[in-house]
Amino acid sequence: MSTEEQFRKLFDNNLSTDEARDFLISLYQKGESANDIALSASIMRQHSIKLPISETLQNNSIDIVGTGGDKSGSFNISSTVSLLLSSIGSVVAKHGNRSITSNSGSADLLEELGINLNLSPKNQVKILEECGFCFIFAINHHPAMKHIMPIRKSIEHRTIFNLLGPLTNPAGAKKYLLGIFDPSFIDIMAEALIKLGTDKAYIVSSNDGMDEISISTTTPFAYIEDNKITKGIIDPEADGFKLYPKEQIIGGNAKDNAKITKDIFKGIEQGAKREIVLINSSYALIADGKARDIKEAREISIDALDSLKVLKHLELIRDISNKL
Repeated sequence: MSTEEQFRKLFDNNLSTDEARDFLISLYQKGESANDIALSASIMRQHSIKLPISETLQNNSIDIVGTGGDKSGSFNISSTVSLLLSSIGSVVAKHGNRSITSNSGSADLLEELGINLNLSPKNQVKILEECGFCFIFAINHHPAMKHIMPIRKSIEHRTIFNLLGPLTNPAGAKKYLLGIFDPSFIDIMAEALIKLGTDKAYIVSSNDGMDEISISTTTPFAYIEDNKITKGIIDPEADGFKLYPKEQIIGGNAKDNAKITKDIFKGIEQGAKREIVLINSSYALIADGKARDIKEAREISIDALDSLKVLKHLELIRDISNKL
């Protein structure tokens, strides 16, 4: 039986628990290929509850997301960057969940910030149109995971699902800033994204073990555009950023992290936490086609914070989400 056939059976709940475990373990042991990941993500997308989104809005959408699993203890960087980008004019379809490997997942943070996460797919599209931001709560959009999750949890090591989450956005976002927990997967994930029809993306995994662009060291990347992959290294200092010790971007629980995000937006936080948001938002803006180069992207991001534009935008998202 092919990988595709087995994955379809897994999602249709047509494998026994032992068969499903053996299949996931065998994939891990052989090493998941770009084709395995793309096929699996495509099937997982087919089984998801999708957003009734227009083709134009879908093509304009970007997701800023990480695989998780880096155990860095950082605050919610990608969610903070997502809110920042939406204030600048990006269309951010943020796919995420509650905490699995960290103290605070994206859902936990956004809920603490007062955003209503329990919106219907129709209302998710509505807030995306009105605010340039919506949160797509993974648990509500991937019903097949209810029977898969216990099997996944019974396996001691990671499975292909540790890689699939960011690739299965129910809005079908065409652009990404995608963080990976292990640099050895950068090329494989880039190839998988191309197979899945992605227009533009940065795939990053830092040399200090983060599924983000680091502000403490260099970050290898692959960049996708026009079905071509360009590889390189992001050096914060070369991009005009100061280096900070990694310990300075540590977060806490959802309440702690919500305060960090708000302090960045209010201009109270001016150190490492602000800078790691700025460097990640800068590369996200390039992937989104909103900036020509890192210098312009950095200036746009700084202006959104210094003008308090993003703080006002957060209030708008919160207000509209609670009215829908």
